[in-house]
Amino acid sequence: MSWRHLAFCRELVDRAAHRRTDGGWLAGAWSRARVLVLDEDGRVLITGERAAPKLVLLAADDAPEGERLFLGQDSEAPYFAVIGALPAVPDARAASLFEIGAELDGYDSALLAEALGLANWVRSYRFSPLTGAPLELRAAGWEAVATDGSGLVWPRTNPAMIALVHDGVPGDAGQCLLSRQPSWPPNRYSCLAGFVEPGESAEGAVHREVFEEAGVVVRDVTYFASQPWPMPASLMLGFTALADPSLPVTVDTTELEDARWYTRGELRGKGPSVEPLLPPAVSIAYHLIVRWRDELTA
Repeated sequence: MSWRHLAFCRELVDRAAHRRTDGGWLAGAWSRARVLVLDEDGRVLITGERAAPKLVLLAADDAPEGERLFLGQDSEAPYFAVIGALPAVPDARAASLFEIGAELDGYDSALLAEALGLANWVRSYRFSPLTGAPLELRAAGWEAVATDGSGLVWPRTNPAMIALVHDGVPGDAGQCLLSRQPSWPPNRYSCLAGFVEPGESAEGAVHREVFEEAGVVVRDVTYFASQPWPMPASLMLGFTALADPSLPVTVDTTELEDARWYTRGELRGKGPSVEPLLPPAVSIAYHLIVRWRDELTA
């Protein structure tokens, strides 16, 4: 499967990074910009039907005061984000990326993911991690400099692995290992996931996290695709891996409520178990599970 099928990845924004330090160009770009406003909770305004929402993009004169974060440009306009109170716009409603990311068209989805990831960093990094001095933004929101000259800080992305572990058996009898967290809706199960630790490869993290959380030893770890996950600042690295379902599952209850093997038939609604509630379609976990369930290989 191409990574372009994933939410936030279907289209690419021309981020025009060479413009971030060009103050004169940025000033002119702002006058003709389309501006995405995010509130302190990361919500934005959308219009349209729930199945086909559209981002509300404002003219610069209608945007609230705030730090201007340059997102990129296309043939129509430059794009900026501003963190502030959502303005009153007729027929518009507030929504989060998690709620609407899968339904937005490709460009809106990519633009919102970029804006939210950058805004999360701007909100979180106010002081130098070296000296505690206040940070001042520059480069249109893509750098921060400490006021005491102690150094620069750049937006941070935290790599995380997520893996669909299965037994390699085709047809309804094939099994995959899914888990659930206590905070999720009833009966929701998903792939095992966790952050990549310092000095560790993403593949190594798959081996470690699956064993730590479920007591299962995996093999044949294979890369699938990646997806930005700016909630608040992750990059999800998707994998598949093989394991033996006859071996016991030992759940780390400090991390998970449950982990168990499901047959492909059960995920297709055939079998004695209640079909689990899958993760939202906005997530790479959904695509990992559904592609295995439907035995898709292209």
